Amino acid sequence: MHVTSEQRLDDGVLEREFTFGEIPGILWTPASAPASAPAPLILLGHPPLGLRKMYPRLVARARHSAAEGFAAATIELPGSGDRPRWPAAEQARADLRRAREAGEPVSDEIVDALILPLVDKAVPEWRAVLDALLSLPELGGPVGYSGGVISIGIRLAVVEPRIVAAGFFAGSFVPRAMFEEARQVTVPLHVLLQWDDEGNDRQAALDLFDAFGSKEKTLHANMGGHTGVPQFEGDAAAQFFTRHLK
Repeated sequence: MHVTSEQRLDDGVLEREFTFGEIPGILWTPASAPASAPAPLILLGHPPLGLRKMYPRLVARARHSAAEGFAAATIELPGSGDRPRWPAAEQARADLRRAREAGEPVSDEIVDALILPLVDKAVPEWRAVLDALLSLPELGGPVGYSGGVISIGIRLAVVEPRIVAAGFFAGSFVPRAMFEEARQVTVPLHVLLQWDDEGNDRQAALDLFDAFGSKEKTLHANMGGHTGVPQFEGDAAAQFFTRHLK
């Protein structure tokens, strides 16, 4: 892992941009992170829109986490941002746009093409970057995962034993194959659902929540569209991670 830039934000949080091979990422650590007590780590997921576009939301989430004593990290998803173009993913996105513009239902074939290859590529990258992050003396376990493409979070929660809790946002397409993986998820879950999310199948989101195998799983459903998550939900998520990472 190679640090490419470093700065202190105005609240004292240390922000480091890094590369891991061809993968860009950002690490935020709390202002008062003693070496004798390495900080728990939250992996910040995000949609495949590029780190530069998502940075304002990601840094706000990271600073909120740092205020609770957590480090946070994120990486660029395959085919996004400055990473090499991924023709298959671009074709799937184009097919999705055409279906939406035509007012047609989004087929299982489009969802599978859009999500499953992304999960297959992104999850091994996340795990490799996690290895590098946890080798830093200021970081320790346990590890949480928060937000982003829910299918990536599901796969990580199943295959990565260092992740002990996850916060999901039920606001992205989920292939039917992921429902079987959801049944294998056993870590505590905090799931957000926007009731009037125009781009999300509410019933599918409820069915997915029902499928999760976790003994502790909480659904936070709020009125409003995709971007209307109430601010107080950030506090609820922080309390969730404090319970399970400290």
